[in-house]
Amino acid sequence: MAPAWGHLLFWKTELHPTALLICWLCALVAIQFFGYPLILLLAVVIALFGREALPSWWQYLYRARWLLLALWLVLAYGAPGDALFDQDWLPTWAGLDAANLQALRLILILGCLAWLFASLGRNGLVAALLGLLWPFRQRGFDIDRLVVRLALVLEHLKTPQAKGAWRQMLRTHTLPEGLDSISISFPAWRIFDAVALVFLTIVLLVAVVL
Repeated sequence: MAPAWGHLLFWKTELHPTALLICWLCALVAIQFFGYPLILLLAVVIALFGREALPSWWQYLYRARWLLLALWLVLAYGAPGDALFDQDWLPTWAGLDAANLQALRLILILGCLAWLFASLGRNGLVAALLGLLWPFRQRGFDIDRLVVRLALVLEHLKTPQAKGAWRQMLRTHTLPEGLDSISISFPAWRIFDAVALVFLTIVLLVAVVL
């Protein structure tokens, strides 16, 4: 069965994995400039067109709960201004707004990451990274080892691992048990992929400017 590289919203035409990865990277930068309306809009888009990513999104949020809490506390109490309800022990209004906004941006980034993983899968993500790093290979850099190591990490992420296991995975050159080979399907780049990439990039730029 051919891998699903992800769909462009409600269209059934499949995007090239590298194009989808570049779109995600562009979204990652654009989200840093999003306000509440755009954050809500993109969250609704993910919920409607990326339903298969919702369970993973929830798992990412659960794992990042302490990071989100720490980020919120630092920003909420770090901004100067008038304290809530004139209570010195409460964060400021400006800090509360900054903390809420940054926390929502991080939540949205995790949602986009879950959507990317659900759309590409392990082999699709490896193929996307291989396509993104291909110009470096033409200049003599060894990117194959990096791609293989990424495949190993993604394979092990399917099951809970002991603390520090990822460091051992990055140092080893052997495939994990049950994974004897890595097969990557690398489709050809099409005009549609370039057009879709340019279109989505323009949309994100307009959203940032507005």
